[in-house]
Amino acid sequence: MKPKATLILRASLDGEKSLYRDIEISASQSLYVLAEAIVMAFGFDFDHAFGFYSGLTPTQLMRKNPRYELFGDMGDASPGVVSVKKTKISQAFPATGHAMMFLFDYGDDWRFHVKLTATGTQLPKVRYPRVIATAGAAPPQYPDADDIGDDAPTFGVDPVTGKRITFGR
Repeated sequence: MKPKATLILRASLDGEKSLYRDIEISASQSLYVLAEAIVMAFGFDFDHAFGFYSGLTPTQLMRKNPRYELFGDMGDASPGVVSVKKTKISQAFPATGHAMMFLFDYGDDWRFHVKLTATGTQLPKVRYPRVIATAGAAPPQYPDADDIGDDAPTFGVDPVTGKRITFGR
């Protein structure tokens, strides 16, 4: 890949293909920088652990390698997990069309389908990463307590199966 190459990735909220952000980023930047760009593009606070997963379905999410997690940088990772700070985006997304699942906040389970849609060349005096296209209004990261109600379920992910589970009700 060219030294001044950029990658254009579409991050869409899982299950909501019409709700996305297209992000152009330097191919040499890390997955950590991409994670921050995705979270900020949706107006969220970058305040939770996260990972990029090759498994695109709930049952394959945590089972299929490679898996890139912040835990890999913290020394608290499962076997086979790779660093997000040391991995360049061009390594994790080697070709146009390649997709991964970005899981942000393992408690609230924000899932984003991330796909490499195109490549480009860095422009002079332009800061990367940058959002180049948006569609749809992002949901609130933390819904108001009044919107949830006392009997509303809370969700999590079964770490063994990768399936979404509901608590309460």
